[in-house]
Amino acid sequence: MKIYQSIETYVSSSKTVVTIGIFDGVHIGHKRILEKLTHNAQALGCESLVLTFFPHPKMILQDPSSIQLINTVAEKESLLAKSNIDTLVIQPFTHEFSKLSAEDFVKQVLVDCFKVQKIIIGYDHRFGNNRTATIDDLIVFGQQYGFEVEQISAEEINDIAVSSTKIRNAILGGAIALANEYLGYPYLLTGTVVKGQQLGRTIGFPTANIHITENYKLIPKNGVYLVRSIIEETLVYGMMNIGVRPTVDGLNRTIEVFFIDYEGDLYNQTLQIELLEFIREEQKFESLDALKTQIENDKATAISYINKA
Repeated sequence: MKIYQSIETYVSSSKTVVTIGIFDGVHIGHKRILEKLTHNAQALGCESLVLTFFPHPKMILQDPSSIQLINTVAEKESLLAKSNIDTLVIQPFTHEFSKLSAEDFVKQVLVDCFKVQKIIIGYDHRFGNNRTATIDDLIVFGQQYGFEVEQISAEEINDIAVSSTKIRNAILGGAIALANEYLGYPYLLTGTVVKGQQLGRTIGFPTANIHITENYKLIPKNGVYLVRSIIEETLVYGMMNIGVRPTVDGLNRTIEVFFIDYEGDLYNQTLQIELLEFIREEQKFESLDALKTQIENDKATAISYINKA
């Protein structure tokens, strides 16, 4: 898959079949659209092209702090690469771009730049300055400029909207196994290992403190989770705690992972962590010894999940 970080940098002589969307989560509903895209592109002898945007338009046009996304940009790129599309264009969304008229968008982007032969788009898709143009306008533009428009049905669009809502609610509620079912893959957290207070070492459970740079990334509810990660080309399971560590009077929310049967220096490494199961709520213990006993119980629970896998 070829990736372009803006429309301006896109260069190709091929004709395309295009779909447009945020594709946050790249979940099972999105995958049906992507399969439709690639099937049509193959049938027409064209490149399959996904046009998406970052920042999310609501980050620019509304309150940016109110937006939490299932995927970071890098995660989305990785997931879309598995969908067999030929080209991904990630257009920076700005106030200036938002003012582009519907016809200028169609002529300058879809026709002149992408050489679009067919666009696959939702029946409720709106575009152009102030989102005034509808799919009916797009069909008229298609007749004018010589490309076909295929509508994604209301049922499919509603399925996607419901899936996205269910996924976000499940993640925020700690229902990770359910979220994974809707996603079609384990929910991901990607971050860099940084130095923490190293209190875990004092009770025999050293943890990797994960720093996630993207403040828009959706973080699950506080608690303990079964996770796994690829470290040095080896699949390693672990237990992740998200929370404020009330037993040691923690003040800030942290993400810490104890990797089972792993010893090594992970500082400054970037890890992609897959969440598999919710083990328990975060809680405050009377002492570090009581916390250690609970973590040992958590480890036994985690191992039982691993053995069932």
